[in-house]
Amino acid sequence: MADFPLTQAEINSFIDTAFEEDIASGDVTAELVIPETATLSATMNAREEMIIAGLPLVEPIFKRLDPACKITFFAKDGDKLFAGDTILKVSGTARALLSAERTALNIVQHLSGIATLTRRYVDKISDTGATLLDTRKTIPGLRLLGKYATAMGGAQNHRMGLFDAVMIKDNHIAVAGSVETAVARAKLAGRNDIQVECDTLEQVQEAIKAGANSLLLDNMPPAMLRRARAIVDNKVQCEASGGVNLDTIRAIAETGVDYISVGRLTQSAPAVDIGLDYSGNK
Repeated sequence: MADFPLTQAEINSFIDTAFEEDIASGDVTAELVIPETATLSATMNAREEMIIAGLPLVEPIFKRLDPACKITFFAKDGDKLFAGDTILKVSGTARALLSAERTALNIVQHLSGIATLTRRYVDKISDTGATLLDTRKTIPGLRLLGKYATAMGGAQNHRMGLFDAVMIKDNHIAVAGSVETAVARAKLAGRNDIQVECDTLEQVQEAIKAGANSLLLDNMPPAMLRRARAIVDNKVQCEASGGVNLDTIRAIAETGVDYISVGRLTQSAPAVDIGLDYSGNK
């Protein structure tokens, strides 16, 4: 997902929701303290090293409240920035820009946090041949943006939702009765994108025998992953998942798995520090 994922209508809807949540009937502080005709200029600056993401949302956020505001960008999504780097300069009506400031910062800090953490994981395995994947562990309503941010950080998007791939997990197997039964039912429907989650080497053997197209090797330590890879013998691609962190991902990648999925990329990435700093009247 290299292109920004939201349509103009979706961007408008996102801003509607954000402003209703934050501004509602009005920004009482700005209206009481700031003269209606006051103007200001400000710069958005990185305060730590980061991979920036979410900038396509900034202009429509500010221009919703001040259509005539002027914005100059000095960075683009996917860029690596350092503390002190200027991201953009904005100038316009003071009340409007101050009211929109937090919404703009919140989303860029959040998405840049995801992109920044993702890049750290990508760098750990860059020479191993394994590909980093994101997951469905996203904040409800922000999946497209969260997965866009992981792509800006260098990861590959996994399935976007329950609708676009068959992934047979432990609870599916428990209800279906067996790996073989679950895979057979999916195949009967004509699917050829069947991934099976395997917790044991026995399930790996069952899934291969049943005709799974790929395997999700869940919570297996490196030694077990190597044994699973030997059983698979390159018949299908293998994805490792579960308990992956920056300290363990390198060893997991060196087992020869094709993919490694990490839920914490979108589930718990810390926001980066970005500020909007007043630089004077226009």
